Amino acid sequence: MQIQTIKTKVFNENGDLLSFIFKHIKRIPENSVLIIASKVVALSEGRVVDYKNEKQKRELLKKESGFAVQTKYTWLTIKDGMFMASSGIDESNAKGKLILLPKDSFKSAEYLRSKIKQHFHLKKFGILISDSGLLPLRSGVIGVALGYAGFKGIKSYINKKDIFRRKFIYSKTDVADSLATAATLCIGEGDEQQPLALIKNAPVVFSSKINRKELAVSFKEDIFYPLLKNINVKKK
Repeated sequence: MQIQTIKTKVFNENGDLLSFIFKHIKRIPENSVLIIASKVVALSEGRVVDYKNEKQKRELLKKESGFAVQTKYTWLTIKDGMFMASSGIDESNAKGKLILLPKDSFKSAEYLRSKIKQHFHLKKFGILISDSGLLPLRSGVIGVALGYAGFKGIKSYINKKDIFRRKFIYSKTDVADSLATAATLCIGEGDEQQPLALIKNAPVVFSSKINRKELAVSFKEDIFYPLLKNINVKKK
């Protein structure tokens, strides 16, 4: 697996994302996954709000999430079945505005994949829209997959055997978030200006159909349930 980051010009609000991608990427080989930072997808969709004050931001992040609680450094929220800071609302590299997450990252990923696959005449190709995320009791951000298309996001080892012939009962690998984290390490979080990354020879199972719920785990089935059971999450 090789990760190639793509240096680009600044992508502006309501810009044409496909034209932006085709301008900066001239070739995509088969068996590749294109990672796109969620911020440029959101900007292309006009998911931008003028920043007024902290009260406005607080009300917006609560509106965008199903659960929100203030912590020492930021707001901890649950949005689209994931824990994230401030409902994914971002002020960095935003010219004093607030950038929300894409409206439907899975839908956006499928649309982009269809157009890019056709443009480059590809058969095995995937798209992943990534954002930064946090792990409990760990410092620093990792990458998370907000939406993807063209490959299976999870690999199951259930009922398969290890090297000593012992069967796995629960084990699965989170393919989508692993790819997002690998790309985030290369893309960066500051002024790198690299919102695109191409993963070549991606170790994934390519598929034209994906299950957008395959990574989701209910509260009661989650290993952290003892800590989550008293949380009341509103459905969005």
